[in-house]
Order: sequence, then structure tokens, then C-alpha cells
Amino acid sequence: REVDIVWTLKSGAATEGSADQPFVCSKFIVAIGRNAAAFVSSFILDSVCWEVVGVVKLWNEWCRTSSTTNVIPTDSFCLFYRLISDPTVLLCQCSCYVAEDQQFQWLEKVFGRMRKEGLQVTILSTCPVADYKTQESTLTLPSPFLKALKTKEFKEQVCCPLLEQPNIVRDLPAAVLSYCQVWQIPAVLYQCYTDVIKLDTVTIEAFKPLLSSKILKSLVKDVSESTKLLKKLLTTNETHSNIYI
Repeated sequence: REVDIVWTLKSGAATEGSADQPFVCSKFIVAIGRNAAAFVSSFILDSVCWEVVGVVKLWNEWCRTSSTTNVIPTDSFCLFYRLISDPTVLLCQCSCYVAEDQQFQWLEKVFGRMRKEGLQVTILSTCPVADYKTQESTLTLPSPFLKALKTKEFKEQVCCPLLEQPNIVRDLPAAVLSYCQVWQIPAVLYQCYTDVIKLDTVTIEAFKPLLSSKILKSLVKDVSESTKLLKKLLTTNETHSNIYI
């Protein structure tokens, strides 16, 4: 089951050379899952400041992607954006499911296009609070909440408590973090544990502490406009989710 990544990168500061050569990337932000994707859409992405430079096409049990790139985070897509003012800053919005046997391809085809020197990776994802292992009852936990997991090379301060043992992460977030650990890339994963599986305002806003982090602070757009966009995204999702009998 092939993973096909179509890059539309043009020659410039981030490409330097032929289309087959790795491009310079200083910051790579990966938002995995619908709530993480909606967070970056609401608080970071702006059509004036960012441009789409890549799209992932894949097929599996849970995902059927098409060739269009004009989508919203509620759709099952994986898109790559580049900051126009600083082409070395890339952002990936991955709302689609990447199967276990497709993750290696995804990693190789994404990171294979980037120079690993000077690269720093930030991963955002969500998972059910029921997966969180603790001695206390999960019913008393103030869900949603953030936990962080980082590679050995990541030296900056994290924005929330570190994930305790014996908790583990899985799927694409774990694959990205493991890849960064092997290649000695500074990377941090912020995982939001939530008891809501659909798009949810409270879950999305649980990522807000990250807006003050060093890597995201300079990318934050107008928060008042962000709140309006967030409300619009959730309203659109509710409309598409209605069941008619």
C-alpha cells in the first residue's frame, strides 16, 4: 500500500538546488489527528502567511484521499505548509489515518526531503484518556490534559509535565518521535489526553499552553480571530455530522 507524497516546492530558500535534493528546514511542526489539526488551523495557519507545498495520497482501511488540496481540518487529509516569510519553517496537518505498515514510507518520504542539520520537530497529537496509566482513577483526572515526551537531543523547556512510565505512545506520533531519536533530531511530542473522540473546543484549547513555546510563539496569529475560526470549524463539522432519518 503505497504512500505517495506530491511536493509542490519551487526553487527558493528552502529548496536550494534540484527538486531531488533535501531542502533546509529549521522548524517542522506536525499536527496529527483532527483536534491537533484544528488547533493549528485556528491559532497558527493563515492563508496569507502560509502556502501549501505538499500533499499525501494514501489508501487504507480508514482513509481514502483524493487529489484535491483545498480542504479543512475536518477532512481526512495530510497537507504540508511552508511559512512564506521564512521558507525553512514547515507545518504538517495530518488528519488522515496512516496505517502501521505505511508509517515507515511516510517517514522516509517526508524526512528524506529535509536536511537534518539544524532541524527541530514539534509533534501534537491526541489520544483517549482511558489509555493513560496511573495509580489514581482516570475518572478524577482533569481531562483533557497535556503530557510531553522528548528526544535526548531536545534541550528546551517543555510546556507541560513529562509523560510518566509505564505510559507509551503509539501510531504515527510515536513513529515520528522514534525516527527523530534514531537520527538525533531534537524533537518533542505534546500528547493531549481527552475523553472526547470528535472535534471538541475544550480538547483543542488544551493545546493553548504551547502557544508560548519557543517554536510556536513567533507563529501565533490574532487570538480573537482564531477563536472565531475555531467556532466556524466546529459549526461546519457539526453540520456534516448530522444524521438524517
